Amino acid sequence: MRRQRKTKILATLGPSSSSAEMVGKLHSRGVDLFRLNFSHGDHVDHKARYDIIRELEVKQGRPIGILADLQGPKIRIGTFKGGKICLEEGQILTLDLNESDGNDKRVALPHPKVMESLEEGTELLLDDGKLKLRVLEASSATAKCQVLVGGTLSDRKGVNIPNAIVKMSALTDKDRRDLDFALELGVDWIALSFVQRPEDVAEIKKIVAGRAGVMAKIEKPAAVEQLEGIIELADAIMVARGDLGVEIPLQKVPSIQKNIINFAREAGKPVVVATQMLESMITSPVPTRAEVTDVANAIYDGADCVMLSAESAAGDYPLEAVATMSDIAEETEKDVTYQKRMDNQHGILEATTADAISAAASQVARTINATSIVTYTTSGSTALRAARERGTTPIVALTPSLSTARRLALVWGLHCVHTKDAENFADMVEKACNTCFQEGFAKPGERIVIMAGVPFGTPGSTNILRIAWVGEKTLSAV
Repeated sequence: MRRQRKTKILATLGPSSSSAEMVGKLHSRGVDLFRLNFSHGDHVDHKARYDIIRELEVKQGRPIGILADLQGPKIRIGTFKGGKICLEEGQILTLDLNESDGNDKRVALPHPKVMESLEEGTELLLDDGKLKLRVLEASSATAKCQVLVGGTLSDRKGVNIPNAIVKMSALTDKDRRDLDFALELGVDWIALSFVQRPEDVAEIKKIVAGRAGVMAKIEKPAAVEQLEGIIELADAIMVARGDLGVEIPLQKVPSIQKNIINFAREAGKPVVVATQMLESMITSPVPTRAEVTDVANAIYDGADCVMLSAESAAGDYPLEAVATMSDIAEETEKDVTYQKRMDNQHGILEATTADAISAAASQVARTINATSIVTYTTSGSTALRAARERGTTPIVALTPSLSTARRLALVWGLHCVHTKDAENFADMVEKACNTCFQEGFAKPGERIVIMAGVPFGTPGSTNILRIAWVGEKTLSAV
């Protein structure tokens, strides 16, 4: 199953997409990876969906990635007598740790670490930013606040604190249980919510210990400020525009999104753009023109992957949403200006053998009109550097590691194939040529470019660039 686009599609599974039949149709329409959202459903639900994906993978003979998205801390106020209150501008509302029902004078904010993070001048956004408070006085147990933007406030509404680093771990007790479960299942990616600083990524990477890739979700202003350090530690990045759009002015989201994509691309880390990409397709079979432009802009910026959330998990038209996103990606990548953008946005090469050979492979393939670049990879690092080039030539990633093949399903332009490792140099060339022929990337008489490393099976040892003819018993090199 060869995709006619290089940008990947990540789709969330949920009530609208839990059957084996629907998951199979979503994959055939264009989904490359599936997301299990641990904010909803229980472990039984996620196990059932995981098993469906793995059975589909065997049936299709294609590696399929699975991402487990952890809920993260959810900061919420307590409850009110009567279920809600009405706040007016200028009014005083005190937040405290007392979990009894609140009123128009006080309400619980039952998060001690959050209370410790508040100080005079801190602003709080409630109910997705509909109401705003400013702290006048604060202690470890109470915070006297003035209402800046009023309105109706009901039970257990969410609280965002954009201009403060909250002194709490990105991993809750629930997240730790979900993480253990997801790793035991064998997911390929773990998405970490509520990232504020590089230390949050380091904490979960220590627990994961290489059993999955760690994707840092950028949804807090503090994370934007420490983006470079977070990207350095994370294996991938997600631009989570939902909470990000609540905690920063909406007009700043587009430029921040572009900066995150650029920084991630320069570092050679996969980057996903998520949230409300085709939001109207939850209830409509066609998207708005603005949504189409939004998806296309993420692709023009060079994002590795675009994501569907409620559109595929709970919407009325999950198949149409996937097909639409795939069509947008294909059409965008056909634009003559697309490759120019990729070339203009190319990052500086690192002084490594892998980068030198990746850049050379892309240039050689373009010069000789090779039909594909084949990269042998064990850990995935060589394939990541090849994809970083954002060249015009399709990339076939051969790996003896099924977990690596699944993880690389996220990465721009990679067609991943799980195969046995090469025994020697001649076997390497033969496997590359045969795979390109079988997967539809080359016909007899056409040329391919091969990247590999000797000794074989050694991660990070890329040191060979080979040009081979497909379909000849004795393959000639140039």
